[in-house]
Formats: sequence, C-alpha cells, structure tokens
Amino acid sequence: MKLGFLYPLGGAEYEYYHFEERLDHRVRTYLTGVRIFGEGSDHDPEHLQRTGALDNLTRAAIGLKPLSPDAALWACTSGSFIDGRAHAEKQAAAIAATLGCPASSTSLAFVHAARHLGLQRLALLATYSEPAAQAFANFLSEFGFEIGPITWLDAPAGPDAAAFSIEKVMATLADMDLSSTDGVLIPDTAMPGFELVRRAEATFGLPVLAANQVSIWEGLRLAEASITLADHGRLFI
Repeated sequence: MKLGFLYPLGGAEYEYYHFEERLDHRVRTYLTGVRIFGEGSDHDPEHLQRTGALDNLTRAAIGLKPLSPDAALWACTSGSFIDGRAHAEKQAAAIAATLGCPASSTSLAFVHAARHLGLQRLALLATYSEPAAQAFANFLSEFGFEIGPITWLDAPAGPDAAAFSIEKVMATLADMDLSSTDGVLIPDTAMPGFELVRRAEATFGLPVLAANQVSIWEGLRLAEASITLADHGRLFI
C-alpha cells in the first residue's frame, strides 16, 4: 500500500518513515515538498493562504502521480484550515482529481479522528500565533465541535515549532484546564507528535491527537486499511 503526502518541509518528516519502518514497510509513505510562502513567518494567515492555494497544491501533487498512491494527504494543518471548511474540502477534491485517488488534509483528518474517538469538547494547543490558533478553532466549530481551552505557542514558522521540546509542550498542557474536555488536539505537522502523544495520554488520561499521527491515520482510512498499534495513541487502538 502506498500513501502520498504533500508536506511543507519543517522538521518532522522522519515520523512518516519511522511509521513505515514500524510496519516493516507494508505501508509505503511518500513525501513531496510543497512551496511555502512567508520566509520565516509562514504561520501568518496571509502566507498560509498562499501556501494553501489550490494551484500551489496541485503543482506539488503532480510529483506524486507516477507513484500511483492509494490515498493522498495535504499534510499541513494550518495551510488547510486557514480559509475554512469549504476551502479545505476543495483542496482535498483538487488533489484527488490530480492523482486519481482519495485525498484529504490534516485539518480534515483531525475532524474525522475526533469523530472516530467520539470527542465533542476539544482543547487546542497550537504552535501558531493567536490568529492562526483561532482560525483552527473556527474551522472545528464549522463541524459542530465545542471548543474548550485554547493555548498558542507563537512559533512564527514550522522550523520554530519543530524545535519545541516535549518538556515545553507537556508543561504548557499542565497549565491548561483540561477537566471539562474530551480530548486534546495539537496541530502542526512540523512538530514531532508520536512521542508527545504517548506521554501526554499517559499523563493527562485523555485522548491526544497530533498532526502527523492523524495524517497517517487518515491516509490509512482512505485506503481502507485497518492497522492497530498500541504505542501510537488511542487513535490506533
């Protein structure tokens, strides 16, 4: 099985290859880079809109076409939620039309994963600045989710988010009031997430969803593959 990911290179690409190795290469993960706008401030909404433009994504998707993936993902949370639900769905449709396979995005994957786990009231810990974090909250609200506490870490760009330590993120979560939430969403595919999910779920006793985790899960779902991995969060149990 082959999964294709349109990825805005930032620092956590290795998680896809580690996942492939974990499955003894029964699932192949192919990443192609997407042009990022912003030159170090790519989390600003105006730059995210340019990065997530349909023509920018379809140009990148063409590079996956010779590989004939079984499913494809626009593996960027902020670049898929920034213009709302309708645009995110147009992004997925454009990639699917380009590649001739089912397609989705990380933002849509968060929606599907949260529904799969039966989550309704969500806490958000975003790497971005406040405007982008609020845009993600608005996006989730379009799908009927209730939004609980929101915290943002003000990373101006993906590489800055990739540099955050697990200890920093765990300390930030500890300062949030998670008592009335069903689960925690941590967007940004630039930030490594699998080890963070393991530690956060064990510490806080809630389902935790991270960007690369839900992107891979969504690709498998679209490809109609069912894979259980006990050490990759409740989503994979």
